[in-house]
Amino acid sequence: MRRMAGVSLCALLVTFCVVSGSVGDRPRVRAAPVAARVAAHGDDCFSGALSDGGARVTHPADRADLDRGQVVAMLADLRRTLLDRFGTSDERDLDTALRRARSVVVPVRFHVVHSGSLGRVSEASARRQISTLNAAYGGRTGGVDTRLRFRLVSYDSFDQPAWFDNPHRYEAPMKRRLRKGGRGTLNIFTAAVGTDVLGYSTFPQQFRKNPRMDGVVIDYRSVPRGQYKSFNRGYTAVHEIGHWLGLLHTFEGGCVPPGDGVADTPYEAAPAEGCPHFRDTCPGRGADPVHNFMDYAHDACMREFTAGQGRRIRASWAAYRSR
Repeated sequence: MRRMAGVSLCALLVTFCVVSGSVGDRPRVRAAPVAARVAAHGDDCFSGALSDGGARVTHPADRADLDRGQVVAMLADLRRTLLDRFGTSDERDLDTALRRARSVVVPVRFHVVHSGSLGRVSEASARRQISTLNAAYGGRTGGVDTRLRFRLVSYDSFDQPAWFDNPHRYEAPMKRRLRKGGRGTLNIFTAAVGTDVLGYSTFPQQFRKNPRMDGVVIDYRSVPRGQYKSFNRGYTAVHEIGHWLGLLHTFEGGCVPPGDGVADTPYEAAPAEGCPHFRDTCPGRGADPVHNFMDYAHDACMREFTAGQGRRIRASWAAYRSR
């Protein structure tokens, strides 16, 4: 979850079992250690964090947190679905069996919700966002090629001030009205999310129960060349779409297994803040993945997905989003 400098925030996650099925994240300020958030069940406020402007602020309460049981349930559902559909839950074996000569191309429907001229993201900006997605997921920013590509198939804009000002409150009617396509179509909505968060998403496991709520919502100021200092390279969308494709945060569960369930993202005790060059907050092999797109660092610090995350994306796509 993210806010503008000088405004308080804390990481926001909506649990796997919530009806809306959204997960919001990426703080602009220091997030409370994961262990503390899990112990508090997401109900406590965390104070004493520094905003980008240096002011002392108090974090509002989390809406909810993914606890270990929910993470375990999501990972078990993925394994069970893969076994039922393909006869194996081993992601390496599945990757070999389903390997395609060409990448999976994800159709994108880009919906701009605005209030008059405020928040009216241009089609050119939408195309820059798609280019950013293709660079990040194609490995051109420094990580692996996940073998997913994104293609803009439609762009539209809607002058709806209430939806624009409060996309959390109006998420359901906004998505029911604007969302198009099936399980494999990515719907991106832009609005003024940043009063509380800069983006939130649904997980692929949730599509079958609530398909009309599927999609990703990002703040219009987080697109490439947007107005949010430190968060205007378009990586909020990269991060949230990671959730839409089945990835969890690299710091999920802190130092406690199963973490994010991906073997090559080392455990991380708490989210990264700012742009650290190196951290090692958990025992065991590997330093914190502070440059990973599924962490909370500034956009300038993010650059990679891992090979394991690529396999997880492709396995989740096969399980939940392929036709």
